[in-house]
Amino acid sequence: MDIKKIIIVGGGTAGWMTATTLIKFFPNKNISLIESPTIPTVGVGESTLGSIRGWQAMVGIKDSEFMKACDASYKLSIKFTDFYKKGEAFHYPFGDPVVEGNKSLLNDWWFKKMLYPKTPSSDFADCTYPQMSLVNQNKCFLNEKKEMLFDFHRHTAFHFDATKFGIWLRDNVCIPKGIKHIKEDINTIEQDDNGIKTLNKKHSADLFIDCTGFKSLLLDKTLKEKFNDLSDILPNDSAWATRIPYKNKEKELVGYTNCTAIENGWVWRIPLWSRIGSGYVYSSKFVDDDTALKQFQKHLKTKELDFRKIKMRVGIHNRLWVKNVCAIGLSAGFIEPLESNGLFSVHEFLHHLVRTLDRGPVSQWDKDVYTNACKTIFYGFTDFVAMHYALSHRQDTNYWKANFNKQWSDKVVNLLYESHHGFLNHAVNRNADYRFIGLEGGIHSIAAGMNWAPTHSVSLIKGNVDPDIDNWKKIWKDVSNHLTNRKRKWDLIVKDELSLHKFLKKHIYDV
Repeated sequence: MDIKKIIIVGGGTAGWMTATTLIKFFPNKNISLIESPTIPTVGVGESTLGSIRGWQAMVGIKDSEFMKACDASYKLSIKFTDFYKKGEAFHYPFGDPVVEGNKSLLNDWWFKKMLYPKTPSSDFADCTYPQMSLVNQNKCFLNEKKEMLFDFHRHTAFHFDATKFGIWLRDNVCIPKGIKHIKEDINTIEQDDNGIKTLNKKHSADLFIDCTGFKSLLLDKTLKEKFNDLSDILPNDSAWATRIPYKNKEKELVGYTNCTAIENGWVWRIPLWSRIGSGYVYSSKFVDDDTALKQFQKHLKTKELDFRKIKMRVGIHNRLWVKNVCAIGLSAGFIEPLESNGLFSVHEFLHHLVRTLDRGPVSQWDKDVYTNACKTIFYGFTDFVAMHYALSHRQDTNYWKANFNKQWSDKVVNLLYESHHGFLNHAVNRNADYRFIGLEGGIHSIAAGMNWAPTHSVSLIKGNVDPDIDNWKKIWKDVSNHLTNRKRKWDLIVKDELSLHKFLKKHIYDV
């Protein structure tokens, strides 16, 4: 399969990110994008993960080039409120955990928590990620003097208007570099033995890339590729979304996405430059749409906003490259918005698409490897998102009771068998050992926040034949003090830095 001509079907963020990527690496290919002038984009994906920095570097886009046009702000972390139980919150910061000066890498904090049980779960992120000093003080800085192990250009992500981001890519990157933009509805799809023959009896290509969102016009509706539903693992299938004006921008424009668990799901809060995006993700198995809207309005303490309903399909297609059709974004699969994974799958799948196309003619082997690589990422992230629910101890509603009593093991094990991801391995190690292996910060952050600690006095006594916990306190006292002192040092470094609002005014918005 020699690919010289490519047609991307569907605009939105996924479509234009795909076009941006392909024209960067394959400027000599004939690339077009067809999008409907009448069908609106879903518009989700206002919150990103740190890995978007990798895609940004791939395509060569600078912060200052797009942020102002996309209502963007910086994001350093994700805050989870009331997930483990009501009244508790914790952070999952981006970037690399700092382990310098430690005795046993990230496990130092777990010993601190065991020996000093009143240590709050939020202390893990505070003691392990320097940027939490910025988050806690609502500051931002470039760290040009390298005063602490925080790399601004690697350890931050973005909040932005996803629709505006797609438009900016279209007008400033794709069309100027030669992407042909076609505005028309797809009314007719002809097939042959190779897959898609023509669209509207006139558009043909060697490769069609499906970026049509949940509709999945080519992969699902036309080629009838099997869809693997994952709603038994992640039941949330609906959302209400709205936009909230700022009351006190200096205070409310924070450097993190806040996810708050409520009656039948959770609420996101994403501060952009000029407004706040918010939405309630819930399960229709436990609450109807009208009641969910009332719960959302009660949480927001207002009805005086415009609310938009979003229906989600949770799962992934069996194959992501079938004949001459490849799927990117929601058309391939979707987990749910928790952990900001909507755009994550887009830029990670694009990485594998570039690698595949770069080899030359595409064989069936190449297609199958693309599918396997993308599904490994997808199932790994599914497992990671499931972790937030599996470790919850909430039982205050039928939704949370069902989650509390859910048997996770078999399904999650099957996913892990396919993806070789790490959560279950860490979970098992928790009961088999007294430490977590490795430096996967996300695993540690969520486990710390959800009280899934590997350290336990029984394990220490059994493994070291020393029943005297006071001896352990002596051994680990210096380590614990080091963690606390290091946090204080970080706090002092950023104390006089600009607030995030003022930082954005200075560096991006020039106000």
